[in-house]
Parts: sequence; structure tokens; C-alpha cells
Amino acid sequence: MIRLIAIAVASALISGCAGMTGNGASAVAVLEATKGNATAGTVNFTQKGDKVQVSARISGLAPGNHGFHIHEKGDCSSGDGLSAGGHFNPASHPHAHPASTARHAGDMPMLVAGSDGIATLNVDLDVITIGNGQNDIVGKGLIVHKDPDDFKTQPTGNAGARVACSVIRRT
Repeated sequence: MIRLIAIAVASALISGCAGMTGNGASAVAVLEATKGNATAGTVNFTQKGDKVQVSARISGLAPGNHGFHIHEKGDCSSGDGLSAGGHFNPASHPHAHPASTARHAGDMPMLVAGSDGIATLNVDLDVITIGNGQNDIVGKGLIVHKDPDDFKTQPTGNAGARVACSVIRRT
């Protein structure tokens, strides 16, 4: 009997520690169009070990490439998305391609919309977290831009106007 209790206690401790790392934590952003635009969609975030799986489906885009970033403020009140502030960048790195090791935490891959105006994205990112640490995205803004990100221009990537905005919320 004592052995069973010890096993149960050990199991509970291990489960509790796993929860502290953020494994399985999830968040969602429901994008709404900024004034004069028709872009909308849902982006799901799931913590998978030291990476966050990002799954997005976004509609109402012009065909082609669009910048896509996590921004520092969870505020979409301005109507043009500017109230979300700049890119989420707690480590003060330069703006760069998501494959770069030194980049904004908010730098994400380009959205690519087809002729139907729909973009989907499924990617694992290694710089962000859900619910813990300085790179926690919960409560931050998520922005879809009108133009492609050049991954060079500082600090924005020259991605143009903000066509959709959302606050990332833990689920």
C-alpha cells in the first residue's frame, strides 16, 4: 500500500512539473479586419516541448505574400492595428527571417494567400512560449500585414499596413 501511495505521489509531482514547462498549453487568436479591410481568421498556438506549434487559416487577403507578426501589445482598439505597438522583441534582437537564431520573438513566416485569398500556415517556432517566461505570447497582439515582409528592413520588415489584428488569449 505504501508503495502505491509513493507511486501516486511521484506521478502527481511529475505531472505538475510537466505543466510548469508549458507542455500542452494552448492559446488562440481570432483575427478581425482593421478598418477598410476584410481579413479574418483563426490562429492556434500549442506548446510542444520547447517549441510552439502555430496553425493558421486566414481569409480575405490579396493573393500573394503577407507579413505576419506577434506584436508587443494586446490592443487592437485603434482600428488600424497601430495600438498593438511594434514587434514583440523581449531580447532586443534585430528583425530577421524566422530561420535566424537572432530575431524578434514575434518574427513569423510569411503568410502566402492563394487566388482565393486564403492563407494557411502550420509551423513550429522555437523562440516563443505559452504562459511562461519572457517570450510568453499570451496577451500580445497578432498582426497580418498587407505587404510581404522583406526580413531586412529594421525594425518592421517593411510589411506595410496592418489588415487584421487580434489579442492572443490562453485557452
